[in-house]
Amino acid sequence: MRKRLLLPLALLSAPLMAADMQIDVEIPRLQVAEYHRPYVAIWLEKPDQSHVADLTVWYDLKLKDKEGEKWLKDLRQWWRRSGRSLEMPVDGVSAATRAVGTHQLIYKGSDAPLKALEDGDYNLVVEAVREVGGRELLRVPFTWPQASAASAQGATELGAVTLTIKP
Repeated sequence: MRKRLLLPLALLSAPLMAADMQIDVEIPRLQVAEYHRPYVAIWLEKPDQSHVADLTVWYDLKLKDKEGEKWLKDLRQWWRRSGRSLEMPVDGVSAATRAVGTHQLIYKGSDAPLKALEDGDYNLVVEAVREVGGRELLRVPFTWPQASAASAQGATELGAVTLTIKP
């Protein structure tokens, strides 16, 4: 009789399958005289806006003498919450700027930073800034690891930002 009880108890104590996260970020085509690709930071925060994890930072990695890093502070919200404490480039986070179009990012729940993410409410935050351009910040609220799809629509520097969580 005892052996029959141990198996169900073992199954209850096993960790649940981690969810995966897909983020689609649209960089819109702007009709301007001087176009520069935007710097973009994407991170997770709690509802009180406290920083949880950086997902990616797109900036100009190829400028001589790391000149591109100098402009990261223009991503003001990200810079205040996380950027100023980082030594760039960060493996797995830093990436080159992106061209006009929709860019898909996929994060496995079994990998960092989602692996350590506690169940609960969060915001996906996407901030973009462009030289000789504007600044825009979008927040997409979600509950981890609940299956869901949510989106936000930018007005200038960002187009649609879509978040999909799949268990």
